[in-house]
Amino acid sequence: MHSPHSHDHSLHAPGSLAAELASPERLAAAQKATWVSVAVNLLLTVVQLIIGWLAHSQSLIAHGLHSFSDLLSDFLVLWANRQGAHPADAAHPYGHARIETAATLVLGVSLAIVGGGILLAAGQQLQRMDEVPPIDPLALWIALLTLFAKEGLFHYLKAVAERLHSSVMMANAWHTRADAASALVVAVGIGGSLLGWRFLDLLAAVLVGFMILKMGLEFAWEALRELVDTGLAEEEVAAIRSTLAETQGVVDLHELRTRRMAGKALVDAHIRVDPRISVSEGHRIAEMARQRVLKTHPAVLDVLVHVDAEDDSQPQPRAELPEREAIETHLRELLGEDAPPFERCVLHYLGQQVEAEIIFPDSVDAQTLARLQAALQRRQPSAAWLRSITVHGRVGNGAPL
Repeated sequence: MHSPHSHDHSLHAPGSLAAELASPERLAAAQKATWVSVAVNLLLTVVQLIIGWLAHSQSLIAHGLHSFSDLLSDFLVLWANRQGAHPADAAHPYGHARIETAATLVLGVSLAIVGGGILLAAGQQLQRMDEVPPIDPLALWIALLTLFAKEGLFHYLKAVAERLHSSVMMANAWHTRADAASALVVAVGIGGSLLGWRFLDLLAAVLVGFMILKMGLEFAWEALRELVDTGLAEEEVAAIRSTLAETQGVVDLHELRTRRMAGKALVDAHIRVDPRISVSEGHRIAEMARQRVLKTHPAVLDVLVHVDAEDDSQPQPRAELPEREAIETHLRELLGEDAPPFERCVLHYLGQQVEAEIIFPDSVDAQTLARLQAALQRRQPSAAWLRSITVHGRVGNGAPL
């Protein structure tokens, strides 16, 4: 038998981790949705800025600037999707999906800057209300048109982002929803101003600025959390832990770590198995655990399973154990010069000691095996590192006796 002590098990090749995120179909769908957003935002930006200036509506101008920031974010999404779709290479063995996360951070920061600028400009106008000219009713119709266009665009982009598992597209979709909500505020502000409460237009501009600022800070914070490998929520980690622990052959697990990557999750785990099973069986248990997590938790992109024969989560003093060649030499000395050569030796490094299993070929009869075992019992092993020695024989090509 072979004893698996510690090996990493992850069936993905260096480039396959990002395969799902780098598929041509995903890129094409993302590009199409983003170009639709570009067209809508370009039209709304031009209309809102021109009509806002002609109709003397500060809130509509502010919303036009918001639509312009949407336009910039659309181009950022196009760039991020194209860069993130590049296959893994020597410099980026896990792919380029994190570019989407970095783009989300840039988008969030840009939103916060735009929101802050709108707040500042509207606040200054509120201090000079006597200089603010009356608003033309055309501004209200443009605000309502913007509201319906943005809400429809939001639902379209959100559906695509969910299907593609794209964090940057989801950020862009919710950016569009924030723009729709702010368009409603603008419409109410313009309507109130037309009814005689002229300050409501500027107040709507302030609210739009605050909404943009808040959304930008939230996106930037979430992207930053992902870039510094913040783990999943406790309930998600507990669910993954339960799935791993329930895998047949897993004795227990420790050092379960999670992180996010472009809207998906990566999982690392140490599982402990019976220390005296073969390496191939330990490998199979690790694969079963990995597949169970991938099947049960669709948000998990990949799982790296580390197989342990003992719990190594707590630091232990390192024992100076000899290498295989020195151990086999010592075992031959204990067996005696008249002992036949053994076929192989299985070593179990457990509890700072070594357990040895000596396997002889099928040409060695049972009587000889009994004699060798008796000789070992008479010659008590003096090495402190050697816990036990077991002698086995083979029957043809079968398992050891």
